[in-house]
Amino acid sequence: MPLHDNRRAFALALPPRGSLLGLDLSKRRIGVAGTDAERRLVTPLLTLKRKGFDDDLRRIAAIGVERSAVGLVLGLPLNMDGSEGPMAKGMREEAARIEAAFPVPLLLQDERLTTEAVKQAILEGRVRRPRPGEATDHLAAAVILEDALRGMG
Repeated sequence: MPLHDNRRAFALALPPRGSLLGLDLSKRRIGVAGTDAERRLVTPLLTLKRKGFDDDLRRIAAIGVERSAVGLVLGLPLNMDGSEGPMAKGMREEAARIEAAFPVPLLLQDERLTTEAVKQAILEGRVRRPRPGEATDHLAAAVILEDALRGMG
């Protein structure tokens, strides 16, 4: 399946129903969020500690099968001016490897200001305040997935 940068093209590549997974990948963790089959509700699911690319793929695949996911949305770490730096280049390379392993459409979604959106949600009480040392990558994945859904029209 193709790797998409455009949310409309991604939406057209998807079947009419089926859940999506949102992933916030970093060097140490993977935040995972999912939608319902109608793609109306986004739920932060879990944060995985990275164990190596092949093991990470197996765990993502298991979650995808469990949730009957028909598409993946990955956060793309753009610079604040919208340009792509080394982090975005690395994510594109990782996304290409993920895309080769999964037979579903994959969208790269701009993840600028995701961390700030998570902090704001915590401050406003829309999500539970994390305990000290608790990862919030799954919350960032939910923001990435919500942003993608908004742009899919």
